[in-house]
Amino acid sequence: MSAISIGQAVVLGVVEGVTEFLPVSSTGHLKIAEGLMDIPVDDRSVVAFTAVIQVGAIAAVLLYFSRDIVRYLTAWGRGLADREQRYHHDYRFTWWVICATLPVVLVGLAAKPLIEGPLASLWVVAASLIVGSGLMWAADRAGRHKRGEDDTGFRDAMLVGCAQILALLFPGFSRSGATISTGLLLDLDRVAATRLSFFLGIPSLTGAGLYELKDATGGGAGAVPLAVGTVVSFAVAYASIAWLLKFVAGHSFNAFVIYRIAIGAALFGLLGAGVLNA
Repeated sequence: MSAISIGQAVVLGVVEGVTEFLPVSSTGHLKIAEGLMDIPVDDRSVVAFTAVIQVGAIAAVLLYFSRDIVRYLTAWGRGLADREQRYHHDYRFTWWVICATLPVVLVGLAAKPLIEGPLASLWVVAASLIVGSGLMWAADRAGRHKRGEDDTGFRDAMLVGCAQILALLFPGFSRSGATISTGLLLDLDRVAATRLSFFLGIPSLTGAGLYELKDATGGGAGAVPLAVGTVVSFAVAYASIAWLLKFVAGHSFNAFVIYRIAIGAALFGLLGAGVLNA
């Protein structure tokens, strides 16, 4: 029997697709959904399942930003073949994304027992939701929003890339929330910070999904629920990406801050009342 049913896979796929790129923590929401459906959040196949269905959301990013990605990869290929092309911003940006992914990969491998063990607790998720909302609120107000995507440099990419470690270690902090907040603190405008968060998420999330694939299918998650969850997350994530980019172009992140605090407080209440098992 599969550890996750098809119906549960659909629910988790929707949750993943909606929350992966919104700064509200997809991992936190997935763990809450799993807890409400009595799915063991610390089960090895369940942890792997949630990592794999992220690939559906990443596929949505690849499709949505396909023209940008082709442009970056083309510039990168030209730069590898022609020294003069290496001064082009797109060539350097591609290298920055690659370099900025290495820290989170190394920490992920080194801290895997903690990430899958004590740090997977819903108490950690609740606290991280609230603490992360404070960082987002402060960053949105402290940042001067004066730099666009073409103004980003190696330092920006590395700092934003390293911010992913916060979400890796503290589920509930939100990968997109941590990276966007860091971009805002570096004075990037909201759209530039959000787009940089998207591009930096592609290699790290894709790598995590592929790495966990064997444990998801071999550990009892089931190939059919896994496929269903991935497809659903792809469709929902594509719509979520389009909405988020339009939203941040004309709004602050206040709505996300309030929502995160409310969800974090509600989760503390549910855990304290014994409705959810941490």
